[in-house]
Formats: sequence, structure tokens, C-alpha cells
Amino acid sequence: MESPIEVVRRFCAAWSEDMGADGLAEFFTDDASYHNMPLAPVTGKENIAHNIDSYIRPGPPGVESIEFRVVNIVADGPVVMTERMDIFTLSDNSFGLPVMGTFEIRDGKINAWRDYFDSSQFVTQMGDHPLQVDRPQEA
Repeated sequence: MESPIEVVRRFCAAWSEDMGADGLAEFFTDDASYHNMPLAPVTGKENIAHNIDSYIRPGPPGVESIEFRVVNIVADGPVVMTERMDIFTLSDNSFGLPVMGTFEIRDGKINAWRDYFDSSQFVTQMGDHPLQVDRPQEA
């Protein structure tokens, strides 16, 4: 079985390879939670897939792709922490957003993912592309 740090490295690489929402959701346990700290948490693999799919789509106001550039990564048992530069590509613009992420791995899958970033920096960078993220209720 892969080590927790290998799971997270592969997950980050999958974002950079434009893997679809369903493929990305396969990295998660069925009862996983995903929490972008400025937003409400999302629970359950299906809800996580729906959440990812709600904002990665071609054309305004969607994000066409996101590349996770891992700057630093460290693991302590099942907990993996990443310092990343997430590169967002829009239909007419791209920008980088510094992000700190914490992942908890269980049985080779992500059971919890929390990202910390400056939401005002994200909103400013989005400019004329007001992202409307559909946030499903917790399962």
C-alpha cells in the first residue's frame, strides 16, 4: 500500500493533469470531509465530487483547470501537510494562490482534506469572474 505522502503526491499530480471530478473523488473514502476553511465543509465522496465539478468547468465564471504546485510536503504518520501554489486557469486569465493543505489518510485514501488560504486574495484574483460554488449539504 502507498504511504500517506505518496497518496497526496499522486492526488496533487492528478489535479495538475486535469483529472475530472469523478476521478479526483476516487482518492477519498466514502465518508471523507473536504473543507476550504473560508467555506462550509463538504462531507461524503459524492458531495466532494459534486463540489469539485461545480467550479471546474470551461468558460466564465468557471475555472478551466487548477494545477497544484507542491512547494513543500511533510508527513507524520497518516497526516500529510502541503505548502502549495495553486494555479487557476480561467478562460481569459490565470493566477497563483498560496495554499496550505492538511490531509488525513485512512486505508490508502483521503479521509479529510482541509485547505487554508486568503479568500480575499482569491476573490481579487478572480476579478470579473465571480465564482458561484454550489455547496451541497453534508451527507
